[in-house]
Amino acid sequence: MRMAKLLIIGYVWPEPTSSAAGQHMMDIILPFHQSGWHITFATPAAESKNKFDLAAMGIDEKVIELNSSTFDSWLMQLQPDVVIFDRFMMEEQFGWRVSRVSSDALKILDTEDLHFLRRARQKTQTAPGNLVDIDLNSEETLRELASIYRCDLTLIISHEEIRMLTAAFSVDEALLHYYPVLVHGIAERLLPFDERANFVFVGTMRHAPNLDAVRRLKKNLWPNIRKRLPEASLYIIGSYATDEITQMHQPASGFHVLGYVKDLQQVLRQSRVMLAPLQFGAGIKGKLLESMQYGLPSVTTAIGAEGIASHDQWPGTVAENDEQFIDAAISLYQDKPNWQSAQKRGAEILKSKFLYADHASLLVQRVGNLMEKLIEHRKENFIGQMLNLNNMKSTEYMSRWIECKNKNSRESGS
Repeated sequence: MRMAKLLIIGYVWPEPTSSAAGQHMMDIILPFHQSGWHITFATPAAESKNKFDLAAMGIDEKVIELNSSTFDSWLMQLQPDVVIFDRFMMEEQFGWRVSRVSSDALKILDTEDLHFLRRARQKTQTAPGNLVDIDLNSEETLRELASIYRCDLTLIISHEEIRMLTAAFSVDEALLHYYPVLVHGIAERLLPFDERANFVFVGTMRHAPNLDAVRRLKKNLWPNIRKRLPEASLYIIGSYATDEITQMHQPASGFHVLGYVKDLQQVLRQSRVMLAPLQFGAGIKGKLLESMQYGLPSVTTAIGAEGIASHDQWPGTVAENDEQFIDAAISLYQDKPNWQSAQKRGAEILKSKFLYADHASLLVQRVGNLMEKLIEHRKENFIGQMLNLNNMKSTEYMSRWIECKNKNSRESGS
């Protein structure tokens, strides 16, 4: 029997130790790997220092070029059964080529989070559930929605985003699959309250919501927390820290910028409270699930809690403003019974919603079912058929023009 082939076209190389997006990509790869699929991960991105060694798992790695027919020739030889696009930008670049060369391949879009929603919230600082102030007709919105329709299935990271797509944009649920950020179990032998100390913030500094959160901590939140807890420290952890962030390092005020750390789990095990003052964003915040995994209660915002748990069930506090955030951080740090109760709620949330074992097999099963009835499935997605036809024509001509232009530039320079 022929081994099924999966091609993943990545926006970047997966870095599970650097970001929730990197871990989420690994949690997409792993179910197919465990099911015996032949997997190829291809990307136009340069290799990064924290890149996961996919080759060690027996996964083929391939560097591909943008706007190059060399991809077509390579794809024709590979002939994948399923192609996953890592974010809509990769589908825009390579989707029409896949449709032309491997038209029978099932096309899947992994959004990570809804890009247009995160960007809109960044511009307007809108809260979850508020669509009034979001530009639903922005270019980014239309591009991402078009990509969703052009694919046979889209992986959505939260139920809230599924509700938005179906209610605000009338996207058929048959085109969507819920696949959240996941954990592979809950840590055992956790340190008790009395053996933990200090606060921690975790997040890659390539991500605008995290940069904004660190600025808020440095400018207003931490100085006020520190006044009332002079012995406590805050540790800022995250890869790709900018000069702006590293210059915030000020041990005398208890503000420590550590950047990337190899053993994040050890830091989470020893810390007492996670701080996540996120003002905008979308999807599910992996840092908060990971904190629950290691028994670490948190103080966050409505944006941070979105897609994970209701405010009254949050393992810590969901604050509505800076004053509430500061008071909640101090209270959670000092109140042992409240802290213990929050830690317990965190474990219950993970067990009920976010365990890898509960979602992995469902993903492979959904893909297998779609492969068997792909023709019928595509017939029901009439909008997708129209957009695929239009995209194949317009994007193809633009891409081929860029390819010729690049070729002429190389020849004239040689």
